[in-house]
Amino acid sequence: MPPTGATTYDGYFNTSQECWSVFTEVIGAEFSNAALFGRVHQLTVDAYAVQHAGGRHPDKSVCIHLTGLYLVLERGLPPPSVAPYLQTLASRVHEWPHFEPPSIIWPRTIFDVATADDHTAAVREWSTGVWAEWGMHHQVIANLCAESFFTTETQRKTNSL
Repeated sequence: MPPTGATTYDGYFNTSQECWSVFTEVIGAEFSNAALFGRVHQLTVDAYAVQHAGGRHPDKSVCIHLTGLYLVLERGLPPPSVAPYLQTLASRVHEWPHFEPPSIIWPRTIFDVATADDHTAAVREWSTGVWAEWGMHHQVIANLCAESFFTTETQRKTNSL
């Protein structure tokens, strides 16, 4: 995106200041609408984070956000129920895998969400595409989830989250 002197950005994600500005506008819209927040906010944050992996963005963050996408898009969890699983994962994993980001030009970005008439549909389409592009790491994420909270013993514990 062209430079505009937009929102201040600290460089945590591998993104431009302008892209970060669009992201903050999108999540601001989600925070201002409880129904929208519940439907897609988790997907928005997770898709943005993994679409902007690299640079100073740590492996732990990439792994947690990929897990968020997996839980919603593959396991069918409602987005508002994902955070406790991610907290559990963060407390159980001590050595985070490194996932090399896909080397592509993304067909959809946060800008597509920001300019869409149907915010929910745009986030769903975008996040599904982002998750698909990380396909080479899907099995590792599924295994990590199975080890962390989808085994028979831990399933009972996480159901109470």
